[in-house]
Amino acid sequence: MAAATAAGLGTNVFLFRDARAAPDPVLEAGPVAHGSLPVPLVLDNGSFQARAGWACPGPDPGPEPRLQFRAVCARGRGGARGGAGPQVGNALGSLEPLRWMLRSPFDRNVPVNLELQELLLDYSFQHLGVSSQGCVDHPIVLTEAVCTPLYSRQMMSELLFECYGIPKVAYGIDSLFSFYHNNPKNMISSGLIISSGYQCTHILPILEGRLDARNCKRINLGGSQAAGYLQRLLQLKYPGHLAAITLSRMEEILHEHSYIAEDYVEELQKWRCPDYYENNVHKMQLPFSSKLLGSTLTSEEKQERRQQQQRRLQELNARRREEKLQLDQERLDRLLYVQELLEDGQMDQFHKALIELNMDSPEELQSYIQKLSAAVEQAKQKILQAEVSLEVDVVDSKPETPDLEQLEPSLEDVENINDFEPLFSEETPEVEKPVATVQPVFNLAAYHQLFVGTERIRAPEIIFQPSLIGEEQAGIAETLQYILDRYPKDVQELLVQNVFLTGGNMMYPGMKVRIEKELLEMRPFQSSFQVQLASNPVLDAWYGARDWALDHLDNEDVWITRKDYEEKGGGYLREHCASNVCTTFPSLPHSSTCSHLISGQWDTDGRDVQHPGLLP
Repeated sequence: MAAATAAGLGTNVFLFRDARAAPDPVLEAGPVAHGSLPVPLVLDNGSFQARAGWACPGPDPGPEPRLQFRAVCARGRGGARGGAGPQVGNALGSLEPLRWMLRSPFDRNVPVNLELQELLLDYSFQHLGVSSQGCVDHPIVLTEAVCTPLYSRQMMSELLFECYGIPKVAYGIDSLFSFYHNNPKNMISSGLIISSGYQCTHILPILEGRLDARNCKRINLGGSQAAGYLQRLLQLKYPGHLAAITLSRMEEILHEHSYIAEDYVEELQKWRCPDYYENNVHKMQLPFSSKLLGSTLTSEEKQERRQQQQRRLQELNARRREEKLQLDQERLDRLLYVQELLEDGQMDQFHKALIELNMDSPEELQSYIQKLSAAVEQAKQKILQAEVSLEVDVVDSKPETPDLEQLEPSLEDVENINDFEPLFSEETPEVEKPVATVQPVFNLAAYHQLFVGTERIRAPEIIFQPSLIGEEQAGIAETLQYILDRYPKDVQELLVQNVFLTGGNMMYPGMKVRIEKELLEMRPFQSSFQVQLASNPVLDAWYGARDWALDHLDNEDVWITRKDYEEKGGGYLREHCASNVCTTFPSLPHSSTCSHLISGQWDTDGRDVQHPGLLP
């Protein structure tokens, strides 16, 4: 968390960074092969951020993923007509001006939009420097959600094999890859994974190194809902800054200024103390202009401003006069042409022209010609005078045919700005009167500060208490207790010895302590448990996928090849230690060996585990 205080703004004042993403460079051609084996591409396909990189064999497999970008797209306004095409990820820069245009291929954490997913993959392959022509000639390790629906995997396999022509692919769950990365190699582990991301929170039991899909549970809350809740809280608190309280700034507050309370009620009691509030409140400084609207000006500055206004009025009047003169001259020429028709005796055309002009008689035509001729001559004289004079004339908007019988003088008759100044006076005529400096009645910088107090703990608390935002779901503690109760006592004891926390939403300070407190309350007296936080909750999924790819590079039993895809369909899945589970349905009529390779949509008890967020 940034601890620096904004200079000159007081204590506990923090400036919004409003970070703008820099466009990703197109990297040089990536590694092609290691010996006889092509180098795998590792893609962590997250709903908040996508990460892509190479799994290079050797003692040093390389640094963090070379490419990290937000998993959103925005189509330009003229893409189909030759304008700007769709933009992806970091190429968008700041997201707030484009917030209404952003599109994501994900529904919750499951990719469902094939077209947008293709844009993300195109962006990844292009910027990673994939050098193969016409196809992506590299194995791909791709992360997916827990209990991914069959349709989503079919769509993804079709895209990878048909559009990109990849040789083989392996699917795995991001949190299991993170678990794989943080446990010793060749060790069969059991435990409970608590994974909380941008859209969802999952609790996954692992027995002897494999996922127990029938007891997985999902809570439909994550960082996105916390940011939306924080935005509503602050907009209700500061209705004068609605536009400035953006989702991007709320995400910044969550990432850098929020924390998880060990005891939520007790922490709220602490915030009732004025001293505690003053010491712990974070004042977020919104951008503002230090120029005061009511500041006093010297006589020289006022004179300069009046001269600038006078010059602008002169230019505006000259332009308006020329435009009006041109219109009047065109209309006069038209009327004179009609008069010539009368003089030449062409009565049929003359009467037709009179009807078009909405006139009744030649006398009315002659009257209009006289008035319009006088107006044109008067306008020409004023334009000549304006070229040699500094006087300001204001032209009032009038109909095309001027009315010379004006009962009142218009603004056009006012020859100087001083003449109509009393009509619109906003300051006293006594310009030379000395005025003392006016001090503002409030601190402008303080007015543009957001005091983030209890909101620091209220927003992230929703994954423990979804009822705070009106969600009828169980929180992490209740769901954890429910899962443990489904196992015998000895298995419960085994699972709680390795409670593993991963995902970006687990990076709040105090998260590990809170989970330990919840476990202490639900476990029997004097029982033991261990809680482990991932070394890098955000990137460990990619690191684990990279490690897995290097360990299984030559093991064909865990990869889905193009032959498998063509023979068994896009929903085919090969299981491994970090994959989803292929669930077979119970015996169905007319088929003694009916088996559908899906990703755990229903368990053998008939419960829907594709949407396990609500407890039965």
